[in-house]
Amino acid sequence: MAVGRDELKRRIGQALGESRADLVIKDTRFLNVVTGEIAAGDIAICGDRIVGTYESYDGVEEIDGRGLTVVPGFIDTHVHCESTCVTPQEFDRCVLPRGTTTAICDPHEICNVLGEAGLRYFLESAGGTATDLFVQLSSCVPATELETSGARLEAPDLVRYKDHPRVLGLAEFMNFPGVFHKVDGVLDKLAAFDGRHIDGHAPLLSGRELNAYLSCGIRNCHETTSAAEAMEKLRKGMQVLIRDGSVSKDVHALAGVISAETSPFLGFCTDDRNPLDIAEEGHMDHLIRSAIRLGAPVAHVYRAATWSAARSFGLQDRGLVAPGQRADLVLLDDLEGCAVSRVIRGGRPVSEESFAGRPAVEPVGLGSIRLDPVAVEDFAVPAGGSVQSVIGVLPGKILTEHRRMEVPAAGGRLVADPSRDLLKICVFARHGTNRNVGRGFVSGFGFAEGALASSVGHDSHNVCVVGASDADMALAVNRLIELQGGFVAVRNGTVVGELALPLAGLMSLQPFETVEQDLRALRAAVRAMGCPLAEPFLQLAFLPLPVIPHLKITDRGLVDVDRFELVAA
Repeated sequence: MAVGRDELKRRIGQALGESRADLVIKDTRFLNVVTGEIAAGDIAICGDRIVGTYESYDGVEEIDGRGLTVVPGFIDTHVHCESTCVTPQEFDRCVLPRGTTTAICDPHEICNVLGEAGLRYFLESAGGTATDLFVQLSSCVPATELETSGARLEAPDLVRYKDHPRVLGLAEFMNFPGVFHKVDGVLDKLAAFDGRHIDGHAPLLSGRELNAYLSCGIRNCHETTSAAEAMEKLRKGMQVLIRDGSVSKDVHALAGVISAETSPFLGFCTDDRNPLDIAEEGHMDHLIRSAIRLGAPVAHVYRAATWSAARSFGLQDRGLVAPGQRADLVLLDDLEGCAVSRVIRGGRPVSEESFAGRPAVEPVGLGSIRLDPVAVEDFAVPAGGSVQSVIGVLPGKILTEHRRMEVPAAGGRLVADPSRDLLKICVFARHGTNRNVGRGFVSGFGFAEGALASSVGHDSHNVCVVGASDADMALAVNRLIELQGGFVAVRNGTVVGELALPLAGLMSLQPFETVEQDLRALRAAVRAMGCPLAEPFLQLAFLPLPVIPHLKITDRGLVDVDRFELVAA
């Protein structure tokens, strides 16, 4: 919003001390992320702008800053709000009090279910959140042609929203095989956003392929999982967004990359993080203190989480405790521990009142599970060769292994063998366009009986189910259909836990506190089944994602991601 002459006069007068500032944080310390120094003094705020630092000021309203350290507001550079299992309004309430004052989201989960209706829902929601929420335009709907999505968004569909005030650019470009194969529709999207911000998604890309990917104007990657991978990307001018979500936890591997030289080219993101993990560990504050605990230099960590993140997305008005910058500030009891005491957003202290009066946004995508009830017979896998491709789950990663294992047969069908941690996995198309069922086997869930079903299955969000018995798998899927989306855990013919996610089969209509408690109960039920995974449903949700190496499964069958083709049955 353009600033008027009168507002500029107010800022100048307050900065000069001719009149009292609207708000002053008195006698505090603040981190200067330019110099790395801890400075002392007052911070004066006029409206939503900082107008004074390094000087003394009087304020109409004053906050005693003694014992506190002020840092710029945190910026989540890549998040799918849908993966918090709550609406954007509840995401807002959940993360802003923890210091996340700006978030850059990609709504491609809901867009893969609902298309433009999902995108419009997020744009409308972002217009009323207390957190400054930006919406990147989802570039991969569908992510690939190896799965059945609920919608398609082509270049002309995206260009219509290119100049929306909440839009910064094109969201994560996941279809890197489409780039290398020079697919027309893929290149049309890149060409349409040439010169604008384009987010990347480049797991394990290196050498000439990375060069080719970057040559298309793609600027960053949040899928980096090793220091060596990060350094190659940084050397080639790619910003690395260090991620720590509910499944993918990369801070431990990448904290050592953070330095004075690299921090201007880094950022932090959560990608996919649920309310339970946010309650127990934190949001961006968790990533910051984790990196510092692992030995990363304090000032450089905060620089990456604030100024570097802002500048890389063209947000010139935030990320510094400095005159002229947005007054998005976090007051900390402990700098190294990133212990949030208070948050100031747009020049006003954050409280419950910050969320009052936000415009209501009608939910969309209710009734989106268009799948008929399933029968035990639907899970049958005809016996073929005894050695089969098996998905190997890696705890804490969305990368999987492509294993070859002996799969037992009974009655002319391949069956699960829980004694060897070998379970069946199926994906049912749920968008009503076909009746596809992908069937296979997976290792890593560890339970001996029961089944887990989810309507969250990145990125097309078909119904995924893993289990030790076909009967329990059928029960789990049918209960999921009744809920119209969510998570279901079944054991020996009984539903032992569930969470309903009726908004597009992705999000709850309940407050985030309720979702947190439901997830806590669901986690306990799955743990009692013997599953060792910290986040079994989110781990399950990434198994249908055919753009992350190495072996995945969609409604069309097993996918060899390295070859980018279906595995022969």
